[in-house]
Amino acid sequence: MNLLLACALLAPVQPTHNLYVGTYNSPTSEGIYRLTFDSATGALGEPALAAKMTNPSFLAIHPDGKKLYAVGEVGESGKRKGGAVAAFDLSPKGELKAINDQSTVGGGPCHITLNPEGTAVLVANYGGGSVVSYRVGPDGSLGEPASFIQHKGASVNKQRQEAPHAHSINTDPSGTFVYAADLGLDQVLIYKLDKATGALSPA
Repeated sequence: MNLLLACALLAPVQPTHNLYVGTYNSPTSEGIYRLTFDSATGALGEPALAAKMTNPSFLAIHPDGKKLYAVGEVGESGKRKGGAVAAFDLSPKGELKAINDQSTVGGGPCHITLNPEGTAVLVANYGGGSVVSYRVGPDGSLGEPASFIQHKGASVNKQRQEAPHAHSINTDPSGTFVYAADLGLDQVLIYKLDKATGALSPA
């Protein structure tokens, strides 16, 4: 045991890490970019396109470190209802390979997270004022929406709070409860997560 511990302590620490950056599309931006970060010097490498995607404004890494998920912040379109959420395989070399994608049902998804077990993906739709959840398959793929909850109401600022605007969604440390902050309502709504199905229900 002591020998194993010593070997672990002497193992070199990898100073270079891959960082992933979501962007809004423009003539100079096409999706998700990867760049290196040297933890010893603080230096950042030049960004390189890792995956093409429309407005991947928020990213989340699976707890196992082998998959990446992104929301595509778009509104309603003729192709599908709502924005998009996509799953990618994350190779040891840091390369991204698309697994699949699903609709977020509501428009303007702006935040994404996973539960601690990595069995569910949770998305907040700012434009649509809603939250949506998905079961994560064994291969990291996203199932059809397991639940979709439309927020209702408004608040005091008529310019910014004329309707619901869910803008973040997170779990508690146990992954049992989910907290969705809604800027349009001035409320944090609490849901219970079914870890097996990925479905949300009012707490």
